[in-house]
Amino acid sequence: MLLSMTGFGKAEKSYTNKTISIEIKSLNSKNCDVNVKLPYSLREKELDIRKQISQQLQRGKISCLIEQQYENEDKASTINKPVVRNYIRQIRELTDEMNIPIGDELLKIALQMPDSLQKEDEEVDEDEWKVVSETLTEAMSELEVFRQQEGDAIEKDFNSRIDLLSKYLKEIDKSDQGRIERIKERLNERFNEIKNDYEIDQQRFEQEVVYYLDKLDITEEKVRLDNHFNYFLETMQQQKIAGKKLNFVAQEIGREINTIGSKANDPDIQKYVVQMKDELEKIKEQLMNVL
Repeated sequence: MLLSMTGFGKAEKSYTNKTISIEIKSLNSKNCDVNVKLPYSLREKELDIRKQISQQLQRGKISCLIEQQYENEDKASTINKPVVRNYIRQIRELTDEMNIPIGDELLKIALQMPDSLQKEDEEVDEDEWKVVSETLTEAMSELEVFRQQEGDAIEKDFNSRIDLLSKYLKEIDKSDQGRIERIKERLNERFNEIKNDYEIDQQRFEQEVVYYLDKLDITEEKVRLDNHFNYFLETMQQQKIAGKKLNFVAQEIGREINTIGSKANDPDIQKYVVQMKDELEKIKEQLMNVL
């Protein structure tokens, strides 16, 4: 049972004279990277919000947008002067750099930017914070449903690709039957062709042949590769948060495939090795999005 790192969730709740709306989305990332945009009144709760998100979602590039909409739009507001000054400075630098006239519109634009206005009596009490926290939990729960759906699709894809890799391994095993004997025969034939022209120690030659053929044997690699396939499937079934472990298993699969390719010395086996590498790359691409 896998979970994707990709997801989206949204939730709304009403509290006294306002509506609290939260949108949260997640993309793939190696770590838990949380970006939060929230009203001025919730700034003191930013660390709590980040902690709540990281504990529940655990991994991904996560963006969270929290908005408050008042039922009474006439509620008194004050201008957040430091914020507005900063916006004006940045806009002026940009327009000067691009040689764009802006004139009297500068202040109007700055006042429309986020956090330029703040409510006079915006202080979050414990009851309101509880509502915000509950809304955030609901939004994340919706995101997790999305993650599960995406994870099911990825798991189905992995199953089909591991099945295909297993079929390629069986074909390699068929091609491997008698391969060592064929190579040994070729070496003996070559030896018989040149033994009269060169002074060759028969016993030393046979020792070298045994050593060479032992280096070409891929029995252990085939066994380990089959075990890696089974472990990959078991990990998918047993762990929801399996992305990093599956990455390690995929690396081991790649290592065994490469070793078989370097030792095989057989065109049929090499053909299946190339196909296995292609399938493994597709698995690795999908693993980047697995929680």
